[in-house]
Amino acid sequence: MVTPFPLSPSSPFPSPTKFLRSFSSITVTKASPLQFLHCKRLLSVSVTSSFQNPDSDSPPLPPKVQTFWQWLRDEGVVSSKTPARPAVVLEGLGLVAQRDLSRNEVVLEVPKRLWINPDAVAASEIGTVCSELKPWVSVALFLIREKLKNDSPWRYYLDILPEYTNSTIYWSEEELAELQVMNQINHSPSITTEDHAWEIKGAASLFSWDSLFSLRTPVSVKAGEQVMIQYDINKSNADLALDYGFIEPKDDRNGYTLTLEISESDPFFGDKLDIAEANGLGETAYFDFVFDRPLPPSMLQYLRLVALGGTDSFLLESIFRNSIWGHLDLPVSHANEELICRVVRDACKSALSGYHTTIEEDEKLKGANLDPRLEIAVGIREGEKKVLLQIDEIFKGRESELDELEYYQERRLKDLGLCGEQGEIIFWEPSK
Repeated sequence: MVTPFPLSPSSPFPSPTKFLRSFSSITVTKASPLQFLHCKRLLSVSVTSSFQNPDSDSPPLPPKVQTFWQWLRDEGVVSSKTPARPAVVLEGLGLVAQRDLSRNEVVLEVPKRLWINPDAVAASEIGTVCSELKPWVSVALFLIREKLKNDSPWRYYLDILPEYTNSTIYWSEEELAELQVMNQINHSPSITTEDHAWEIKGAASLFSWDSLFSLRTPVSVKAGEQVMIQYDINKSNADLALDYGFIEPKDDRNGYTLTLEISESDPFFGDKLDIAEANGLGETAYFDFVFDRPLPPSMLQYLRLVALGGTDSFLLESIFRNSIWGHLDLPVSHANEELICRVVRDACKSALSGYHTTIEEDEKLKGANLDPRLEIAVGIREGEKKVLLQIDEIFKGRESELDELEYYQERRLKDLGLCGEQGEIIFWEPSK
């Protein structure tokens, strides 16, 4: 029996759900998680040399930015010795190095009393009413309240924040239909390795996490180069678009999330759910694909579990409960493997048919002078299509190898010494 395998792209845009049926047992959905305004970790400092030198005749800083910088001086956060300062750059407003900075050098340190976080909310006038809320909700409410106060300690910081961003939550229905976003200010793809992914120093470093938020350079920076922030390296462009209002033109930001599900109508629903939960998954499982990366861990096992049925269902018996996940790590049967390949490939084709442009058409559009949001929409949907094509190619390759794979029964016979290396059955004659 085939159970539903809903697929949804990683694109987190609040658009109407579409059902594209490529197979009677599979549903392709364009879903949208309601998770904007998350509090994000600052991951690293990155640099580029393509920006204006601060000593050149660059435009003056906006008055509110000058006031904000003076407030930081008054609070002891920056001084004449601070190695970077705000400047107007090609992208808008940036932080530019005043001198050469060596690797691991401190750029800024923010004392805890100036942090805007759940602790600050708890200590505020609205702390009591926010105590049961999710942290990001409480921080959002705190920011709104502080913005409306004339005497907020953070008023100079709040004054320089944009009234809105290009996050998808601000888009019109027409813009959402194109899957758009943008804001390329102070975001750099230059530092993306895990080695440089966490350059915020905690309690184990020179400065105590309890008192200072210390931002350091993971690479050397030349005077005049802009110091930029590398946001979460594990986020797809669709996530960046929702959370920050920009994307990065890099293949490893292209992602697509496969949502797999054990159907409640499956006659083996209870057994399959028990097995999934015993292995850290559940009735629904999400697997994030990244362009040019291997299949997500445990995805094939979960797929084989969901598709398990017919003569293969004996593996669901309690005697196999402690070993079935290991069995599912390898092909179970020709029928099971063929089914998951066919279903995933049909799902990818259905998802691709839901886009109103091709990759080639998106490539042509990217060469035009597009509206910023349309430019990002094109980048996101092009990336999703590339990932879908790659998923299809992976399972197309598996389909072509079905007759060459070794399945459970053959492996079991070999373990018992009843099958040769070429798959031939060995008959043992009783000794006389």
